[in-house]
Amino acid sequence: MNNFGKNLALWIVIGLLLVALFNLFQTSSSRGPQSTLAFSDFVADVNRGQVTDVTIQGDNINGHFTDGRAFTTYSPKDPGLVGRLIEKGVRITAAPLDENVPSLFGILVGRGF
Repeated sequence: MNNFGKNLALWIVIGLLLVALFNLFQTSSSRGPQSTLAFSDFVADVNRGQVTDVTIQGDNINGHFTDGRAFTTYSPKDPGLVGRLIEKGVRITAAPLDENVPSLFGILVGRGF
């Protein structure tokens, strides 16, 4: 292998490592320590005014209590949930499902780069 080929292979490996590190830190920073909460407990906490904010992504709900603790729960089809959250003054953020969006590393590996 000539010198150009060795340098190119080295830079490709370095690039793939950087992409992998980026994806590793991106997913770990977006998920802090969270407790899994039963949906009925979540509704009870909302009714008591102990929930400050939620992010609803499909049927998954992530949020924070008034004391700053993070939680996650799974919501069954509850048509009155958003109205109840608004009524209790909970800040609501809606996010699209991202389960079909591949990471940059997955795209590179899938295409054989």
